[in-house]
Amino acid sequence: MLPVTFELPVAVLVLVGGLLACFAGHRLFRIVLALVGFIVGALLASSFFGGDQTTPMIVAGLVGGLVGAGLLIGAYFVGVALVGAGIGAVVANIAFTAGGGDPSLLAVAGCALAGALLAMYLQRYVIIVGTAFAGAWMIILGALVLIDRQAFAAVNDDIWVLYPLTPSPGRDWVPVAWVALGIVGLVSQMGVTAGSRGRVGRTRRG
Repeated sequence: MLPVTFELPVAVLVLVGGLLACFAGHRLFRIVLALVGFIVGALLASSFFGGDQTTPMIVAGLVGGLVGAGLLIGAYFVGVALVGAGIGAVVANIAFTAGGGDPSLLAVAGCALAGALLAMYLQRYVIIVGTAFAGAWMIILGALVLIDRQAFAAVNDDIWVLYPLTPSPGRDWVPVAWVALGIVGLVSQMGVTAGSRGRVGRTRRG
């Protein structure tokens, strides 16, 4: 929750962060962690204040953002594990939803733990997959916020609330676009990292 005047800069920040994460997440992982930590920390901290507490909301958002960024930057390996845990939790939700049921807390926790352990073992690949698809979602989220700005302004001109998991209900193309964009980012990152390894190998042999 933030004042509506922050809608545009936050949307741009989410969009830019998504582009960096989706197409260069492995190379810029610390920067991506800082951006994600700042956005999440700002949104969480500002949500503790009501719509009539604009100044405390802004201050809390800035402080929460800096704390969130600092925590993820300072905990690089924890960040890697969290990426894996997030992937595991998403997989659990998708699997149970496809089966027509809701995942239990134990199932989600188990998949998140498995994802975290796998992330530490296959760090490079998990970072690429996680940042590609997380970045793709951030791109879509930021773009939808920019597209829907006028519609939101007609409903509420004081407070803006970002819904990161349900940015635009009723748009069935969003999941398809997310998967497609995530795959493009994944292929792009794999190609770049593979090329970098090849150049390093040739340099050493020379």
